[in-house]
Amino acid sequence: MEARHLRYALALADHQHFGRAADALGIAQPPLSKQIADLERDVGARLFDRTRQGVFPTAAGTAFLDRARRALAEMASAVTDAQRAARGETGRLRLGFIASALLDPLPGVLGRFGRERPEVRLELHEMATNRSTAALLAGELDVAIGLGAPRGPGAERLVSVTVGRDQLTAVVGTAHPYAGRPSVSVAQLRQQHLIVASCEDEPAIATGLRTLLGEDSEAWRGATVARDVHTIIGLAVSGVGVGLGPSRMTAVPRKGAWFCRVTPPARLPDLVLSFAAHDRSPVLAAFLDTVRASCPEVGAALSAAGR
Repeated sequence: MEARHLRYALALADHQHFGRAADALGIAQPPLSKQIADLERDVGARLFDRTRQGVFPTAAGTAFLDRARRALAEMASAVTDAQRAARGETGRLRLGFIASALLDPLPGVLGRFGRERPEVRLELHEMATNRSTAALLAGELDVAIGLGAPRGPGAERLVSVTVGRDQLTAVVGTAHPYAGRPSVSVAQLRQQHLIVASCEDEPAIATGLRTLLGEDSEAWRGATVARDVHTIIGLAVSGVGVGLGPSRMTAVPRKGAWFCRVTPPARLPDLVLSFAAHDRSPVLAAFLDTVRASCPEVGAALSAAGR
């Protein structure tokens, strides 16, 4: 029994006449009559009564046609679902990210992706770069955004592209002596109580700050450790000290915060998007298309990686 047999039977039930049903199907009447007879033989019951007034479903035919109609509808839905999945319009995307990526570029990327792919289920996990890299290599994430290109065993199996560049910025409360200044020097920072990122959560930034300030500097050893940029800003506004973080944090609208450039400029590790090189899922491809559209400078790197 094939799908065409179901369509033929439904057409015959709708038109109640072999000739009219054949015309509607675009086939000759004799083949239609034969297909219906074959179908009845396969089912093992007479599905239609042939009368002078027309052709009408029997009790067996009515029961069969109800199921046939639902079966064809399910088949059509299956085709539609398969096509949508192939276009990346349905499915799941697991994304790991560091908190500062929520300043830029994630808001634009996630907003656009959500509008264009509303039926893709996004599973979002804030996590430190080293953890997201491990999760990506373990197959627990589809894409990760962290600081610096992944390193270590398995990193060669990942594709990584830079989605943001940043440099060190200081933040203080408006009551702090540095408030109102356009910049502060590294030497001045060494004389302050600092608020810095956790070595465990973001080792790349912590290593850079330790090198910048000096491994044995009192400012580094006595610094207050914060988990993310929002905590760094909040503690600085509260008068705890001078917060240090990426210049992206200037996008956080926080009353009572003053941001200063750090001189000489100290570049921070790039913000990097990574995914498994072998992953060819349509949902990932759709997400990368959104990244490309939201961050035009990333397009060339994705194209060079064959994506």
